[in-house]
Amino acid sequence: MFVSLLTDGCWFHSHLLGKMRCSVLPLVVALLLLLPPVAMETQENDFKDGCQGAALQDGEHDCTWSCIIFTLQWPGGFCASLFNETLCRIPDGVTGWTIHGLWPQHAQRCCSCWPMFHSDVQELEDELAEYWPSLLTTRSRFQFWKQEWSKHGACAACVEGFNSPQKYFQISLKLRQSFEIQRILEDAGITPSCERRYKVAEVQSVLTPHVGDQYEIQCVVDHRDRQVWFQVKIQMSRDLTLGCSHPDAGSGTGSEPSPGHPCPPEVPFFYFPINHQQPERPCD
Repeated sequence: MFVSLLTDGCWFHSHLLGKMRCSVLPLVVALLLLLPPVAMETQENDFKDGCQGAALQDGEHDCTWSCIIFTLQWPGGFCASLFNETLCRIPDGVTGWTIHGLWPQHAQRCCSCWPMFHSDVQELEDELAEYWPSLLTTRSRFQFWKQEWSKHGACAACVEGFNSPQKYFQISLKLRQSFEIQRILEDAGITPSCERRYKVAEVQSVLTPHVGDQYEIQCVVDHRDRQVWFQVKIQMSRDLTLGCSHPDAGSGTGSEPSPGHPCPPEVPFFYFPINHQQPERPCD
């Protein structure tokens, strides 16, 4: 992370000032290694403040995105799509729908100079661990959060309400609390099961009054070629109202690639329970 910070910092200053070249990087590294920890912390804060200012300044003139997708995933379905039994894990404290991401669409300019540090989400870490966990054994939860910030949060940062990692993750957690789809489904009798299957229209009739009509129910195929529900992608406008009237809304550009596909309307799908001991084969 330290080397990345220096490399990105060199790009940042050369891009804005046109005076620094990355050939001076070895000298900068040598000098910084001589500084006490307090000086290093000050540099980190200055660097983040500088990037924040650049994001806002650019955003005033070139904040291209109008629509954003809030995506919730069901751990029991996500793990069922992984055929390698060592890849998936569901932390013990995770018992419901989790956040996959908050993704602005068609964001053409992102503040790539703005890294994310553990201190940015330290106050939110317990909530994020429960509601935005990493479900892959190959990726720590902080690596997951850092990736989501660099790919999507930094692209949303041109809007003032999103203009820091802390704000981006706070908004995501608040949205997760607002969309209580697990309670909504349970109240309608739609619960995880190894035997019962559901139809798209059945789930839509329950969710639409709460999430609007611009959303997608996604499935994956498990090792037995069964359709398994794993994700809901909710379309929102930049001000976080439901739906988006932009001409490109719903086209998918700017979304995170995933193993999912729209659940076939004519094929009933499974809504598997969460199995912490056997996450990829919850019903076997």
